[in-house]
Amino acid sequence: MAQADQAEGLSDTPGVGLPSYAGRAAQEKPDLWRALQELGREASQAGPLDGRTRRLVRLALAVAIGSEGATHSHARRGLAEGIPAAELEHVAWLATTTLGWPQAIRALSWIRDVTEAEAS
Repeated sequence: MAQADQAEGLSDTPGVGLPSYAGRAAQEKPDLWRALQELGREASQAGPLDGRTRRLVRLALAVAIGSEGATHSHARRGLAEGIPAAELEHVAWLATTTLGWPQAIRALSWIRDVTEAEAS
């Protein structure tokens, strides 16, 4: 069984597994992984934002810190949750005035890594 397949049940989004290395780390430290997942659940319930908005905010935060892996992850989960590719890509365009053109285009390329792969 491939690492990505083993990591399938570790993600909080059905049908979206963890990348192989993150899945391996979660399997090596399951208590730590469960605590991190619980923190994420608690943070999600700490305010009034709906799930769609929370996903878009998380994508924007991943873009803002320049994390390719987190950007890919939130784009994949956004698609799995029914958010259209155009809305996910809009997050990158919105980054233009705050982060600058190069960072926005970098984010757009990371999001399209996922949205274009899903479309093909």
